[in-house]
Amino acid sequence: MSQATLLPTLPTHTARVAYAGAIHTATPHGEQHIRLADGRILAEDQVVWLPPFEVGTIIALGLNYADHLRELSGELTVTTKDEPLVFLKGPNAVIGHRGQTHRPDAVQFMHYECELAVVIGKTAHRVSRDQALEHVAGYTVCNDYAIRDYLENWYRPNLRVKNRDGATVLGPWLVDAAAVPDPHQLALRTTVNGQLTQQGHTRDLIHNVPELIEYLSSFMTLQAGDVILTGTPEGVVNVKAGDEVVTEIDGIGRLVNTLVGDAAFNTPAGSTPCTP
Repeated sequence: MSQATLLPTLPTHTARVAYAGAIHTATPHGEQHIRLADGRILAEDQVVWLPPFEVGTIIALGLNYADHLRELSGELTVTTKDEPLVFLKGPNAVIGHRGQTHRPDAVQFMHYECELAVVIGKTAHRVSRDQALEHVAGYTVCNDYAIRDYLENWYRPNLRVKNRDGATVLGPWLVDAAAVPDPHQLALRTTVNGQLTQQGHTRDLIHNVPELIEYLSSFMTLQAGDVILTGTPEGVVNVKAGDEVVTEIDGIGRLVNTLVGDAAFNTPAGSTPCTP
């Protein structure tokens, strides 16, 4: 895959799924079906959903909504005047739509984070904010879980909080950038077991998408397939094993995830990985 472009010309919304022993590109077909590139039409639950693009470096933003900053104000040593709070994630963190995420039984507070994910489409190095969106291939939805039990005494995400296997959910669709005229005019929401728990809007980003690309590309080269997770608004609540969490962004997609406990992962209750 060339670093100059992420994908060849494709329909506006595309996904990657596994079916019948192979990985396929898929597009929407009605509300609950998809069409594979070979023409087969399948129900959503007949396939295994993968992240909708080949994920490169995962670059995540913390505290990038003013309301969420206020929500966590008792724990923070940062302000809106600080540089963006940025951290990286490894590839094992990522799973797709309809996947399962481990919720350790012993932790007290694990929460979702509905985020707009920005997918880089071509190499970006020292890019100005005026040209930044030219380097975006498209957008997808992210649900980036965190376990607050493991935070230190100031808000700086550490590995056990934010880089957990299977705790960064991406999908279902990669939406072509041309289909999103303004990434700062999108409403976000989260429901837990059908109950609305979080609402926000990308117009309230502290550091918007062009600013983030300018900032990041000033000291690191962004490549096709890299993804920037832009942060979450207020409204994060504790979730438990068995909960179905749906994170949704208007025009981008509806991402479904289920939390499962230690038994599903053959993890003994109270074992070291599950306790702070």
